Amino acid sequence: CLPANQERFANGKLVTVQFHPSAQVVMTAGHDRSVSLFQVRNFSLNPKIQSIYLESFPIYKARFSVDGEQVIATGTHHSLFFVYDMIAGSIIPIPKVQVLEEKFLRNFELSPDGSFMLLTGTSGYLHLLSMKTKELISTMKVNGRCTASAFTPDSSKIYSYSKEGEVFIWDVRSRKCLHKFEDEGSLEGKCIAVSKNNQYVACGSSSGVVNLYTTDTCLKESHPKPVKAIMSLVTSATCVTFNPTTEILAVASRDADEAVKLV
Repeated sequence: CLPANQERFANGKLVTVQFHPSAQVVMTAGHDRSVSLFQVRNFSLNPKIQSIYLESFPIYKARFSVDGEQVIATGTHHSLFFVYDMIAGSIIPIPKVQVLEEKFLRNFELSPDGSFMLLTGTSGYLHLLSMKTKELISTMKVNGRCTASAFTPDSSKIYSYSKEGEVFIWDVRSRKCLHKFEDEGSLEGKCIAVSKNNQYVACGSSSGVVNLYTTDTCLKESHPKPVKAIMSLVTSATCVTFNPTTEILAVASRDADEAVKLV
């Protein structure tokens, strides 16, 4: 296949590549302050649909909303974020969320049911926002610093991974911590994923080791044993993700070229 973004290569580092949830469209976004949408065709040129330029806003992360009608983008050094309404064609800045004492808002996750946006704050704070209003619902706090979070497929729980290697499990409805466990041998937590069938949890750390656990043991034990420890990366594991049918786990590191493994 031809490069997806052949009609507009980025002038800076790309931080996001994501397929639209229902259309034959791919989005790219990055440090050149732009979000671009391309139509995906089989073997011909992938025409550019449009590019949205965000002035003085190098993008840290961008994601399609679950219904595919919006793009949410956070910046590298900003306390606001942007929503691009694809139906209306408008760019909406979401100013500093009230009561949040955060200098920068960078990392976030969207719940699979489309109801919530979880912002990772500093000092272990996690801020749960309504996707509809983009207003704060509640704040939670882990011990230490939170580096990654993941919703369960039914959006009822959140797994939050701390820099210190602990994983906290939250109930979304009550915002109470249900349980916490230690990721075996983790020197520094980097990334976490929950499989689509809710069977497995994968935790990737700075040593490059990815531990795979069953969700049952994660909810019951404080020192669960991994069903598998994946040792194939020599640099930090910065991304873990399951395929939709939970048969393949992809582990990757942004610290080395072509450091991607499929397990």
